[in-house]
Amino acid sequence: YPTWKRTLARRARESQMKRFCRAQAIQRRLEEIEVTFRELEQQGIKLEKLLRDENESPADQQTQWTNQLLYLVQKKNNLMTEESDLMIAVQELKLEEQQCQLDEKLRSYMNKEDTLKTPEDEKAEQEILKQLVEVVNKRNVLIQFQEEKRLSEL
Repeated sequence: YPTWKRTLARRARESQMKRFCRAQAIQRRLEEIEVTFRELEQQGIKLEKLLRDENESPADQQTQWTNQLLYLVQKKNNLMTEESDLMIAVQELKLEEQQCQLDEKLRSYMNKEDTLKTPEDEKAEQEILKQLVEVVNKRNVLIQFQEEKRLSEL
């Protein structure tokens, strides 16, 4: 088993572990966002009830409640944006994982001697190459979408 094959296998495992850790971190953050959404929703419901039921409250109190409600809406919108970004990151991780798997399969076919390849092997190699190009194009679309989103926010 040549050194370069061991190195490639080790690097593949390392990158897979990095993707796994990133996926776990994203999942944790999505769960935190979900909990925060529920809390904001409860606070918003309380403020709305106060605004509707307390018509005889002082105007400055109603203004304060309205400002708090607007702050909650802004916070919720920020969380929704973050959640959207995280979902894009999840898609990117899936495509990255898919690309690595296809790379590995393609490498196994390409390492085979041409004289030992059957017509099925050559067909499978071409199919994997086609799938790999599709995955790379999808990742490119995601990156372009993120860049456009980032520029529009600026």
